[in-house]
Amino acid sequence: MLGGVVGALHLKPPLKPPLKWAGGKRWLVPHMWPLWEGHEAKRFVEPFAGGLAVALALRPERAQLNDANPHLINFLDWLKRGLVIEMPMENERELFYAHRQRFNDLVSTGCETSHEAASLFYYLNRTCFNGLCRFNRKGGFNVPFGRYKQITYARTFEPYVDALAAWPLRSGDFATIELEPDDFVYADPPYDVEFTQYSAEGFRWEDQVRLAEWLAAHPGPVVLSNQATGRVLALYAEHGFDLRILDAPRMISSSGDRTPAKEVLATRNL
Repeated sequence: MLGGVVGALHLKPPLKPPLKWAGGKRWLVPHMWPLWEGHEAKRFVEPFAGGLAVALALRPERAQLNDANPHLINFLDWLKRGLVIEMPMENERELFYAHRQRFNDLVSTGCETSHEAASLFYYLNRTCFNGLCRFNRKGGFNVPFGRYKQITYARTFEPYVDALAAWPLRSGDFATIELEPDDFVYADPPYDVEFTQYSAEGFRWEDQVRLAEWLAAHPGPVVLSNQATGRVLALYAEHGFDLRILDAPRMISSSGDRTPAKEVLATRNL
């Protein structure tokens, strides 16, 4: 079904995200297509770019991608340049911790925008536990070694060079994005859960409220996805959003629980 919708909207085929991403939104893409249809001429803005599942599926002509995680943006920037990874990559515990230490050394010495840092970020993402991206308060990557039996690593990323070529990348707080009045904004912030240390600064409830206010002030079309906690539902209802509750795959569970999680799709001006 998705292929038919893709063909109806544009000729650019969707791309698989280059990273594993906790809370990734590939499952949400069929719900996004009907919302995006009719807005293809608008600029697509993602304040929380994450794994890029939605942007790489919709393939907008114009986009502005932002994320609070500067290491993600550095990796995407090197993808635009034609990243080729030459360092050793194996699903091996000792190598993982050596590469993690090297990455953190680069960060602590101001070399976090280097080709090596981008390559290490990719390796750590593919090899760490459940594709988590977590940092301590000093900015060090602290996710442990994963539990995968086998991992396929890419060393070249040619399809992403063209896909990202016309999309500006930036790293910063969502509120610093200069929106155009008719921008189509899709926001997928860190979940309203106990774990918020996606970046060194974290993402608190106060930030969730600030985001809702920022999105509600935008006159153009807005789509928000988040975990459907009671306070998130109340927050977006209070700001005049239309709410839909969806079953989302449970990607991360130490107990092995795979029952669907409840997510909210909140929309305005559509």
